[in-house]
Amino acid sequence: MKNFTVTTPKNIKIDKKIVHSIVSELKNILEFTVESLNVNFVTPEIMIEINKQYLDHDYDTDVIAFNYSGDNAKLDGEIFISISQTIDNSIRFNVNLDSEFIRLIVHGILHLLGYDDKKPYDKKKMKIEEDKLTEKLKKDFKNILIEYDY
Repeated sequence: MKNFTVTTPKNIKIDKKIVHSIVSELKNILEFTVESLNVNFVTPEIMIEINKQYLDHDYDTDVIAFNYSGDNAKLDGEIFISISQTIDNSIRFNVNLDSEFIRLIVHGILHLLGYDDKKPYDKKKMKIEEDKLTEKLKKDFKNILIEYDY
């Protein structure tokens, strides 16, 4: 897929081919195109800094998405996924780590497609779609996180 990148800090090794495959599958299912898309796996420090700078929050969060275009069918944006929150979520919710990575990628893509989770009705609608897509994808994609040095 052109104009799609996956970035990680030096202490994190992600199987970028799997991430590409997940996004490609979502592209087919949800029928969007990619103008430019970056999926960034980050440390808590980086996520906190992004949260402070753009959302006025002073904490680590699992995923943040930025849509740089007004077009929800042609994605031009970035997704930031906190490795530490992904690991914490998988433990807290008793789910497989790969499933949690997939869920967060799906969540970020849904935000870029215009889904919102601020109001209860919108959050429920987004969660239903997120669960459906995660369930579908988790069977095919394994071993996303290769290495993470704390």
